[in-house]
Amino acid sequence: MLHHFLILSAVCAMVIPKPLPDFYYYSLAVGGGSGNEYSTAHEGRITGIRVWEYFWGSYISGIQLRYDSNWMEIAGSNYGNPMEMELFDRESITQVSGKYYNGYIYELIFVTNQGRSFNVGLPAGSSFNFYPTHRESELRFLSGRQNGGVITSIGAHWAMVHNCV
Repeated sequence: MLHHFLILSAVCAMVIPKPLPDFYYYSLAVGGGSGNEYSTAHEGRITGIRVWEYFWGSYISGIQLRYDSNWMEIAGSNYGNPMEMELFDRESITQVSGKYYNGYIYELIFVTNQGRSFNVGLPAGSSFNFYPTHRESELRFLSGRQNGGVITSIGAHWAMVHNCV
């Protein structure tokens, strides 16, 4: 019996955390959609967010996510004013909202399962609101397009993350 437990523990250790495909959902991208594609997809859990606002009260120029303890490549650019939110243990992003106008993303709002929110940008244009279809799912990554160092579209990918503990 102990042998089976050790094998199961080893298998769980190799796959922590992994999204469960049964609960995957994609919130369709909004925005102008011009330029090159980007994706923030990476292994692990999102533990931090950085967003660059081109100038105070202007469009979003870049987004960077931290997975576990590693910051990933910037989607867009690091032009302008950076703002950052660090997630607490067991905290996850459960909603992404904002505004887009004239081919640019102007505002991003990230809401967590602990009721905290992180708001960057100018509330100008058409609204969007992304959230998972399964209540235990969380944000896994963002994708969309960027053009000339500016985020022109954004979509959200959701999944339930399985922990073996």
